[in-house]
Amino acid sequence: MAFPHRHPLRLIALAALTVAAAVGACERATTPIGPPAAVASVDVTPATATVQAGQTVQLSATAKDVNGLPLSGRTMTWASSNTSVATVSNAGLVSAVTPGSATITATSEGTSGTSSVAVSNIPVASVDVTPATATVQAGQTMQLTATPKDANGAALSGRAVSWSSSNTSVATVSNAGVVSAVTLGSATITATSEGKSGTSSITVTNIPVVSVDVTPATATVQAGQTVQLTATPKDANGAALSGRAVSWSSSNTSVATVSSSGLVSGVTPGSATIMATSEGKSGTASVTVTQVPVATVSVSPATATVQAGQTVQLIATPKDANGATLSGRTVTWSSSNTSVATVSSSGLVSGVTPGSATITATSEGKSGTSSITVTNIPVATVSVSPPTASIQQGQTVQLTATLKDASGNTLSGRTVTWSSSNISVATVSSSGLVSAVTPGSATVTAASEGKTGTASITVTAPTGGSQFRHVFVVTEENTDYADVIGSSAMPYLNGLAQQYGLATQYYANTHPSIGNYFELATGQIITNNDSYSTIVTVDNIVRQLLAAAKTWKSYAEDLPSVGYTGGDVGNYARKHNVFALLSDVVNDATQVRNLVPFSQFGTDLANGTLPDFVNIVPNLCNDAHDCSLATADAWLQSNIDPLIKSATFQQDGLLIIVFDESGGDNTNGGGRIVWVAVSPKSKPGYQSATLYQHQSSLRLILKGLGVTAFPGAAASAPDMGEFFTP
Repeated sequence: MAFPHRHPLRLIALAALTVAAAVGACERATTPIGPPAAVASVDVTPATATVQAGQTVQLSATAKDVNGLPLSGRTMTWASSNTSVATVSNAGLVSAVTPGSATITATSEGTSGTSSVAVSNIPVASVDVTPATATVQAGQTMQLTATPKDANGAALSGRAVSWSSSNTSVATVSNAGVVSAVTLGSATITATSEGKSGTSSITVTNIPVVSVDVTPATATVQAGQTVQLTATPKDANGAALSGRAVSWSSSNTSVATVSSSGLVSGVTPGSATIMATSEGKSGTASVTVTQVPVATVSVSPATATVQAGQTVQLIATPKDANGATLSGRTVTWSSSNTSVATVSSSGLVSGVTPGSATITATSEGKSGTSSITVTNIPVATVSVSPPTASIQQGQTVQLTATLKDASGNTLSGRTVTWSSSNISVATVSSSGLVSAVTPGSATVTAASEGKTGTASITVTAPTGGSQFRHVFVVTEENTDYADVIGSSAMPYLNGLAQQYGLATQYYANTHPSIGNYFELATGQIITNNDSYSTIVTVDNIVRQLLAAAKTWKSYAEDLPSVGYTGGDVGNYARKHNVFALLSDVVNDATQVRNLVPFSQFGTDLANGTLPDFVNIVPNLCNDAHDCSLATADAWLQSNIDPLIKSATFQQDGLLIIVFDESGGDNTNGGGRIVWVAVSPKSKPGYQSATLYQHQSSLRLILKGLGVTAFPGAAASAPDMGEFFTP
């Protein structure tokens, strides 16, 4: 051979093909030797699966031999371990029923494989509540339905639903969605499932009132008596409705009235229709009022004793034939002797004079009586004020007798007789005015109904001419005696009171301020209006000073200018400087210029040009009206002490420091106040318990300057000469 090794591979391949062909020929001709391969295992895929209830998942099962090779054409059966959770078809299609777990088994020729299937719920996406809106009457119910749905709007069954109300006072809801209407109003009912909610708007209305029954339908009541009516609102079915407002009215309130609770009161005989109304529906009752006749009248007390000037209350009680008291009846009263006792329309008996009278009460022609005896209230004590007085020969002093009963009550209208123990020294008139005759002493007695009181009178010889060269008056404001004397706030004034003269029973005349300032200037109150601006023309201190050729000035702190007569400016108050309201000043171009600012006082003192009479008016702060007592006291020490220490004053001066009125006391008109007299002629440390008022100060001012005519009440005012040595 020429190429022994040229195609060795081709030869090998050819040989192989030959062998294979032979073998193939042999197989087709040979009968099988044994049975098909047995199923050794079954694989189920997927081995685990999760599917929502109502959905499906396809499983596959593969039969395999012992070598793990797939075996085709084998019969496969399917089964579920829990068909309530998941079922499986003959083709391995798993259908999810309810949440839970199930094992799906595929079996072929006795050999099985499994897949674990978990079934979950389809999530709730929304909740529909029907009806979405509803109206229900109070006391009624309504069923709501909640439908949970998935994201595709498909209804989901078997889901838990909870219910709630936004306003349980209006409407409540049960676990089953039954709404119960409670009271008028609105509420939102919410159904919730798996965190998703739906609502229904509920409006609660009243069951309408259709009729109102009033019981009793007719009634008779006596005037002055009552009967209770009852109103029952009802619905269309005649069922009583509770909690409804009912208003009541009477067709004739002069016959019968009715309260808001249906209580009818008989007023006078007659007829009236009583109506009860609720929500526009009404019912009525017919009421007849009759009169209970008066059978007797009893008067209590049946006998009484009353003192003249006093009263006693009688009570008349009309009664029916059974002795029952009748109210609302007219009673008239009369007295058999009105000169002894009178009786008012209300039965108040007033004793007039001692004696007897029968008081009769009459009602509807029937009468009852009471026997009244009137007696006098006996006088127990007689006090005379002032209890002591010192007056100059030729002068007078007014005494006052006060009669009191055993209880200390003042008695008026009693006869008082006056007498003097020594008429050669002092006489007394029937009105208690004492006239000084000659120097000496006398006891003046006031007697009434056997009781007496006395006053000791000292008559001094007339001094002749002026007792003082200069008289000064400083008026402070609105403070009680007890708040000044002994007060640590006013050491300077208390020192003067201890060293010189103090009137311990000095009283202002009135309230408020202005009347007291007028009393000091005119002897009259004139007005109690602090805003008073009318020019006063009555007799006054300036008129009498000018008539006696005396000089005067009023030094007012914070007065705007010389001759200023206008109203209040800053801390200046015209009501404290009534000289600016006297006609003798305002209408005289010369005298009006005696109204000067207080700043001129120091100059006049230093120059020796002070007038005979000086009125000093501190401003509203320094007179204790607006500021403290300590402020007023400091002002006195700073401005008045230099005056007292001056040679002019120490020779024959008189300074009166007085408060215009008390702060909270009305005794004797204006309350107890402080009055201090400072003079080199003062009795050292002298205190008087004689009752004095501002008219006595006016009298002292003029008399001390030698003036003998006194304006107003100063003419008869108690003389204050007791404070000074002759």
